[in-house]
Amino acid sequence: MPNIKLMETALPVAPLKIAALDSCRELGRKVNDYIVKFRQDTLKESLSSPLFSSYQLDNYLIDCHCPRFGTGEAKGIISESTRGKDLFIMVDVCNYSLTYTVNGHPNHMSPDDHYQDLKRIISAATGKSHRINVIMPFLYESRQHKRTKRESLDCAIALRELVDMGVSNIITFDAHDPRVQNSIPLHGFDNFAPAYQFMKALLRAEPDLKVDKDHLMIISPDEGAMHRAVYFSNVIGVDMGMFYKRRDYSTVVNGKNPIVAHEFLGSDIHGKTVIIVDDMISSGESMLDVARQMKERGAERVFVCTTFGLFTDGFGKFDEYYEKGYIDRVITTNLTYLPPEALEKPYFVVADMSKFIALIIDSFNHDITMSSVLDPTAKIHALLEKHNMRNL
Repeated sequence: MPNIKLMETALPVAPLKIAALDSCRELGRKVNDYIVKFRQDTLKESLSSPLFSSYQLDNYLIDCHCPRFGTGEAKGIISESTRGKDLFIMVDVCNYSLTYTVNGHPNHMSPDDHYQDLKRIISAATGKSHRINVIMPFLYESRQHKRTKRESLDCAIALRELVDMGVSNIITFDAHDPRVQNSIPLHGFDNFAPAYQFMKALLRAEPDLKVDKDHLMIISPDEGAMHRAVYFSNVIGVDMGMFYKRRDYSTVVNGKNPIVAHEFLGSDIHGKTVIIVDDMISSGESMLDVARQMKERGAERVFVCTTFGLFTDGFGKFDEYYEKGYIDRVITTNLTYLPPEALEKPYFVVADMSKFIALIIDSFNHDITMSSVLDPTAKIHALLEKHNMRNL
């Protein structure tokens, strides 16, 4: 990786510390382990310098938590000093598995609860850190990114609130609409995509996959995911198609206009393998309908790649569609909470993002260019070359 060589010649901005909130504990531990390994393998010649006194550690995680009072109110606690540290706070606002008690009644934590806990930990640092960076894989309220008539602008307000609290950089993945960064134009906002991790996980799960324009096609499930599909198809050199969602704008169901039909725009897919790419699976209704139409149009295999697998309606429909042969694989990342039952599904594949996040944190800590991290094209080409050589 080109960034590793740059890090070997660069000074860290400040001693590194990672605060993984309860919602992100497991991912935080994996990220920490990778950073420990990165730095143990470093070729720096001046580690004896006082500048590197806190460089090679066995653990960069700090102890932090947000205990609750009986009323459900909370406070943030950091158990060690962060003075002068380059602090990275990790939070998963979609982790619904955590609960707390309100007047004796159990309550599942919502995105609002996780966001409040994030602000509590920022407040507990009391402005003494050299720099505060927030890693929020699923951007809080990112689906409420624009205003239609009299509506709130929740995502923009949240971003403004974070920078007002002293956050220097906000790091997220596959933001629903990255233009929300316009609300904080003079502050760091980095939006990463897991394109390379998708391809790596897919080729590992399907080693016989033929990646060429005669056997593979990329599908966008709607117009909003077009830029992802265009990137994928251009990088791997295959054709693409898209679906247009026809909605009933006179009706609102569960906060959104229901989809009347999916109209396909693209060439013949008969006998081809198709990869459907999108930023998230919420209920999965839309994605499954697209997958079914692909199979009905003659697709040989259907793979679904999505950054965030939320599965708000459970896995029942996915199990049914897998048994009927409408879907063959569902690839999603571990950036948000995945219930244990997901890992037991025969069609489910996880694209591990912990090493990627570790590289992002280490690059930020050394204040080096992020261009090679933001653009995974070269890594995807190398991966495909290796894959094609194996299949010769």
